[in-house]
Amino acid sequence: MTVTPLNLGILAHVDAGKTSLTERLLFEHGALAALGSVDEGSTTTDAGELERERGITIRTAVAPLTMAGRRVNLVDTPGHPDFIAEVERALAVLDGAVLVLSAVEGIQAQTRVLMKSLRRLRLPTVIFVNKIDRMGARESTLLAELRRGLAPALVPLGSTVGIGTPGARAVPLPLVDGQGESPVAAVLAEHDAALLARLVDGPPPTEAQVREQLVRQTAAALVQPVLFGSALSGAGVDELARGIATLLPSPAADGQAPASGTVFAVDRTPGGEKRAYVRLFAGRLRERQRVTLHRDEAQGTTTLGGRIARLEDVGEAGGGAEQGRGLLTAGGIGILRGLPGIRVGDRIGAGHRDRPPARFAPPGLEAAVRARRPEQQGALHAALGALADEDPFIRTRTAADGSLSLLLHGAVQREVLAARLQREFGVEAEFAPVTPVYRERPLGTGAALRELGPGPDGFWATVGLRVEPAPHGSGIRYARETEWGALPRAFHRAIEETVYLSLRQGLLGWEVTDCAVTVTHAGWASPLSTAADFRRLTPLVLLRALSLAGTRVYEPCREVEVELPEDTVGAVAARIAVLGGIVGAARENGDRWTLTAELPAAGMQELGEALPGLTGGEGALWSQAGPDRAVRGPAPRRVRTDGNPLDLEEYRRFLADRSLSGR
Repeated sequence: MTVTPLNLGILAHVDAGKTSLTERLLFEHGALAALGSVDEGSTTTDAGELERERGITIRTAVAPLTMAGRRVNLVDTPGHPDFIAEVERALAVLDGAVLVLSAVEGIQAQTRVLMKSLRRLRLPTVIFVNKIDRMGARESTLLAELRRGLAPALVPLGSTVGIGTPGARAVPLPLVDGQGESPVAAVLAEHDAALLARLVDGPPPTEAQVREQLVRQTAAALVQPVLFGSALSGAGVDELARGIATLLPSPAADGQAPASGTVFAVDRTPGGEKRAYVRLFAGRLRERQRVTLHRDEAQGTTTLGGRIARLEDVGEAGGGAEQGRGLLTAGGIGILRGLPGIRVGDRIGAGHRDRPPARFAPPGLEAAVRARRPEQQGALHAALGALADEDPFIRTRTAADGSLSLLLHGAVQREVLAARLQREFGVEAEFAPVTPVYRERPLGTGAALRELGPGPDGFWATVGLRVEPAPHGSGIRYARETEWGALPRAFHRAIEETVYLSLRQGLLGWEVTDCAVTVTHAGWASPLSTAADFRRLTPLVLLRALSLAGTRVYEPCREVEVELPEDTVGAVAARIAVLGGIVGAARENGDRWTLTAELPAAGMQELGEALPGLTGGEGALWSQAGPDRAVRGPAPRRVRTDGNPLDLEEYRRFLADRSLSGR
């Protein structure tokens, strides 16, 4: 077993100073010769042209440094909620995290999402309160807010002098003061009986004993240390670096085990060569080594192989070490080239199944997209396919008229995709306004059966299916009551794959989720039956069973936070209610108020347009994906693209047309 590098995520709500902190840490520890600036577009991790122009992080970036003698790979992640999928993938490969907050704005929408995931994943986390040198920065009231609304087991390890002024400084707090008192020990004692006994009965714990418990409980994600500072001035950054080096552990990894890793990012060189970023949890990888990639998809796990043409350990890149030129050891992050089929989420070996997935909500919006020049429509399809290698949530849907729609998290993501399509692929795309993506769930149980037979309406196949509701959030469950021997394996696969494909369009045209589909009957006639018979028949049986079960349509919602003046809270709350939202708490935040609500995604644009008028231009709006809810009133429909298996004649014409066109 060997000690591995620390893979450390820097996470934050947008504009909390996450990228500036990453830049400061790299500069202070000799990884950069000069300090970059977000405003000037000169930071190291925001290397993309779009990131520099917009001043936001769009892609996850990895930057190595040595901190207190330890190898650390800093993983800078996006803060804007439209790019939450990037954060989800990064969380799967981290050993620890620094959660950055602004001392002025405090807890924001994305902060809550990130902290909830960090706690659920039990990732060791240090909280860094940034921007103490800005007017309006707070300490004691902010700590109270953090305990109340973010993480109750906070351990402040620092304080401030001159907070809210340009000369603000961060000062460390002793673990045990001169009188033997220790607020830190009081928090730690909640998780350690021996420490509690010392506090109650004496003798009081020593500084070494408190430090030992602090290290242990931080590593176990039982407590979250808090430090203050400023990424721009550098105040408190040394204390943060010491906290990272002493409190966040590098897990042991088995370098002799079979190679096991996860691909968490994919990009392309200026020449178009695909590069895959992989976190290796065990074993070793070398250049020229053959690897097998495992990909989890709705219909099961698929595999593909290839040979690594070039490998680079990001922690050794540029250092001239042998490791950086072709060897990646357990615990490290490396860049692989020469695997053209590789995608984000692919696993090498067993991957890392001990850690649960981050589970952020899927995209709740879609927008129609087409090439401005019709002759580029094929190039648009190809470009979106290439971008899907980087983000599995990018999924297109082809309408009956040949137009495309694209799943999205928000309008900013749409703008970034449009810019990337033009700059990287030379395709000028036109996007329609975003619209909500509804989903269907079965209401009850339905079963249908069609048996093989000749004739114009017949198929040389027998398929029987039962559809039932499944627990909320469980997705699609597929099972068989028939034995494998009832059909050739290819026919079994044809049924299963077609079930998943057909459930993308339910009774009203929306994707069906949280349902169980069971094969109850299956039969064939040799040599007449083919896999095509099962692929064509399965949608008819499935939609018939679904119609007997019935479905309910659910609409996506957003959890909203509005920062606004106190005298405008009532007007904004009333507008949210008119838009179908549910107004939550309103809390004081310095000289401002924060209003929370749950709002149907369809009303987000209208709320954003109305907010300046309602607040005199002083309102600020943030949102994140929230739970969906049943549609009130008439359910919306979406135009089908599958030939409508609910209507046999229409479906037959669709199959005939597709056969003639060779599809």
